[in-house]
Amino acid sequence: MFGVLIALLSGALMSIQGVFNTEVTKASSVWVAAGFVQLTAFLTCAAAWLFTGREPVLAFWQVEPKYMLLGGVMGAFITYTVIEAMGSLGPARAAMLIVVAQVAVAYVIELFGLFGTEKAAFEWHKLLGMIISVAGIIIFKW
Repeated sequence: MFGVLIALLSGALMSIQGVFNTEVTKASSVWVAAGFVQLTAFLTCAAAWLFTGREPVLAFWQVEPKYMLLGGVMGAFITYTVIEAMGSLGPARAAMLIVVAQVAVAYVIELFGLFGTEKAAFEWHKLLGMIISVAGIIIFKW
């Protein structure tokens, strides 16, 4: 149950953050806004680290393969693309498309066991769920 609640909170925070970041972009630029988001995220993480743990800072260098360290780079482009999507499509439509893309890519990652994940078997009902989600976006658009 905890995982479900955290996932719901994550989705809510992503939508709210997207709206906030889009407004910051209007006062500056998309890359200034994305940079500010990443800087404040870093400061928040540093403060949380001070109060919750004190694991060795450089321990992340032990991760293998090293391309797994590109999450922050992706984060910058995620921030950029969310800002642009919300600015041009509106929060609801952008969030729906973002979520469908997340689910589709996550399912492909599971199907093929990419990036070290456990390989999952193909299931027709999951594909049907994706098709229904896309149909929902089309219906929502009209």
